Amino acid sequence: MTRVSNLGYPRLGEQREWKHLIESYWADKISKEELEKEARALRLSFLQKQADAGVDLIPVGDFSLYDHILDLSVQFGIIPKRFSDQDIDLDLYFALARGNKENVASSMKKWFNTNYHYIVPEWTKKRPQLTNSRLLDLYKEARQVVGDRAKPVITGPITFVALSSGVTDFTAAVKSLLPLYKQVFTELVEAGATYIQVDEPIFVTDEGADYLEAAKAVYGYFAKQVPEAKLIFQTYFEALIDAEELSDIPVAAFGLDFVHGLEENLQAIQAGLFKDKEVFAGVVDGRNVWASDFKETSKLLEVLAENTASLVVQPSCSLLHVPVTTKNETDLDPVLKNGLAFADEKLEEIKLLAEHLDGVANLRYDEHVAAYDALQAADFRNVELEDLSQVRTARKSTYDIRQKVQQERLQLPLLPTTTIGSFPQSPEVRRTRLAWKRGDITDKEYKDFIRSEIARWVTIQEDLDIDVLVHGEFERVDMVEFFGQKLAGFTTTKLGWVQSYGSRAVKPPIIYGDVKHIQPLTVDETVYTQSLTDRPVKGMLTGPITITNWSFERTDIKRSDLFNQIGLAIKDEIKLLEDAGIAIIQVDEAALREGLPLRKGKQKAYLDDAVSAFHIATSSVKDETQIHTHMCYSKFDEIIDAIRQLDADVISIETSRSHGDIIESFETTVYPLGIGLGVYDIHSPRVPTEEEVVANIERSLKQLSAKQFWVNPDCGLKTRREPETIAALEVLVSATKKVRHKLGYE
Repeated sequence: MTRVSNLGYPRLGEQREWKHLIESYWADKISKEELEKEARALRLSFLQKQADAGVDLIPVGDFSLYDHILDLSVQFGIIPKRFSDQDIDLDLYFALARGNKENVASSMKKWFNTNYHYIVPEWTKKRPQLTNSRLLDLYKEARQVVGDRAKPVITGPITFVALSSGVTDFTAAVKSLLPLYKQVFTELVEAGATYIQVDEPIFVTDEGADYLEAAKAVYGYFAKQVPEAKLIFQTYFEALIDAEELSDIPVAAFGLDFVHGLEENLQAIQAGLFKDKEVFAGVVDGRNVWASDFKETSKLLEVLAENTASLVVQPSCSLLHVPVTTKNETDLDPVLKNGLAFADEKLEEIKLLAEHLDGVANLRYDEHVAAYDALQAADFRNVELEDLSQVRTARKSTYDIRQKVQQERLQLPLLPTTTIGSFPQSPEVRRTRLAWKRGDITDKEYKDFIRSEIARWVTIQEDLDIDVLVHGEFERVDMVEFFGQKLAGFTTTKLGWVQSYGSRAVKPPIIYGDVKHIQPLTVDETVYTQSLTDRPVKGMLTGPITITNWSFERTDIKRSDLFNQIGLAIKDEIKLLEDAGIAIIQVDEAALREGLPLRKGKQKAYLDDAVSAFHIATSSVKDETQIHTHMCYSKFDEIIDAIRQLDADVISIETSRSHGDIIESFETTVYPLGIGLGVYDIHSPRVPTEEEVVANIERSLKQLSAKQFWVNPDCGLKTRREPETIAALEVLVSATKKVRHKLGYE
């Protein structure tokens, strides 16, 4: 019988129990012992659920109290020097992720091309050593629940080092880890582990080609030192970078992605490279919520089975990237709901597909096929849209002309200060929104409350002496979900939460049909805010690429067509804001870099499509209207040309957690437009010192002109508490004034 395996399960829980548990500990509402007890209960429930679904190989070690890469850093004693005087315990673990009063947090980056963020390991000269037996303990615990179906999961040494910072000698760093991995593997085998999943996704990237010899050496070492360990060389998000070379490394099995790396991985299979190998085939999309096309997937599995020694069916990647279950989504159109598959439904899919491959008839398989076909035939996927040929796709004038006109209108000081858009969503904001959704208060009562919060924060911003204000986004749960609730072609869920970083969860909307602007999205709140102040107020929108990348997108049309549909919708909203007298409009493209294909050969087409959609959204405005955008943590050197081509008047970028690495992208090239490099980290509760902010501003001014530089926090402030937010913004403004004074501007 064909077995089924899973790579990882969502940590959040159906009702975000995990998030609430972690945050209760941070708020000192529960003890460490209570945290560990409740975390164990959740962990075991996830294992049991997968066992009940018929999964033959159940991941162990995917559960984390923050991030699986951070878990590994702590296990190996890879602790930044600034934290070296602290005991390696739970407090240090969370301090590495969130910072503390004394030290800034470790850098945080996107996990390949996903919206999940990992904590970057920071290497020092101290040699790695095992500080705990975490994975072994979790495996022994799991065996008590699921027996020998438990499958330990660990990120492989090559990927781990490749994603680290502070590594001066890659080969030496990897070699220093090998005895530690050997010990981990040996103990797991002695405890009864059959397979051990070793995640090496670096080998689907172009960078992976540089590590082919390292892969041979590393896995040759494991084969010799721990020959009884059945290692699965697991990759995902793309095809193997060099299947011919990698197929020969001495491992028990290969995990390959046949969704996002279908074409190349299938070619490798059909070329006979894995004919004598065991292959764990990722045929169910672990990153999107659509039900699988069983007819096509079953054909694929037959081909794979014919060309491999043994086949195991699994998702394309960890199910960390999708919500838990569709069972709570009772308000969705039945045709749409039956065409969706969250984590639990994907586990059912892999089981049904494996049974079908074995010739086992199952009514649920046929029902699934019928539901899939019904969704494809639905009439909501075809709507008449605006003719793109009638849309302006370039600004009327060049930036130097626009800048003069805008400055004449706005009269901003040197180094203007602003924030990214959102302000803290207090418990009162969340309670009032929930009461409104439940019908406990009227629409008018809710609108009056939102307006009172806007007015309060306008006063706060003016008292802080911030130059360009925002309305605070108190009416928005999420910067993408909010738009998904108001645009045609989107739907939102009740409990479709996905982990983004730490306890931060997002609820991506689902793009199921053609997208169209059908009502004002932000005009009321923005115009009201502007009526309260003489200072300029930014209209706050999310851009077409970020809306796409942070949604569960439809896959039945080209991505470029989807980008353009959303671009047209945002264009219509910008026109309403501009007509209402709003002088500055921010169109966030926080996820532009995130969607960049992992292979360079595919990147230009994506960036061209992204730039084109941004132009569709923003190019129809007058010269005097200032367009801003914002981007999150990225390797900006890879997309700097595309950033320039966006032709936004001002771009703000998260940089503070990079400890200056990202700023280098803008210090080594000429950037001609307005720019704000985030001067403090909003993901940490720590309030920065004035000296730190001054230093961040002055470093940027070594390359950038003071006339083009804006001062802003790293990102939106929604997740922060009000006192720390106000304190941090006070520092930001005072530091800016200090730098202005040094520059002779009064």
